[in-house]
Amino acid sequence: MTTSATPAGEVGSQDEPPTRMITLSVNGRRKRVLIEDRQLLVDVIREQLHLTGTRIGCYNGDCGACTLRVDGRIAKSCLVLAASADGAEITTIEGIAPEGELGDVQQAFWDFDAFQCGFCVAGQLFAVDDLLDTSADPSEDEIRTALQGNLCRCTGYVNIVKAAKAAAQRRHEKGE
Repeated sequence: MTTSATPAGEVGSQDEPPTRMITLSVNGRRKRVLIEDRQLLVDVIREQLHLTGTRIGCYNGDCGACTLRVDGRIAKSCLVLAASADGAEITTIEGIAPEGELGDVQQAFWDFDAFQCGFCVAGQLFAVDDLLDTSADPSEDEIRTALQGNLCRCTGYVNIVKAAKAAAQRRHEKGE
């Protein structure tokens, strides 16, 4: 029996994954991108939109480095198919505060040295910001619970908790 083989590296059109155009509003700017149906949102954000503050750490939702906000809710973008985000409002770490300014949580992280290498900081910032949107004066336990699912190998979380408390205090003083 004789079989014919395709030379290594040669891909026919039948082997190419399906693609589609999607529209995203990213950090307040409308974007149209061509994606493969199987493509993850984290890859679209980083590779096509060049917003590299959204990190790739684990590709399975354990580390939180790829965290962003999709339609008002924080999400781990390594677990989201880009096609499912068609029409979504997305905020990446680059859009978490007005351009040229630091938000309350970012400023508190800076003031309390709540990050070192910065790899995990997006997940930590989004988690604390999300918590403070629902709890004006969270306890240490509430803060630590909110941070679950965000891995930091540098800080030990002590300063992250202090920063979260300080950000809550700042928001209280500003009447937010």
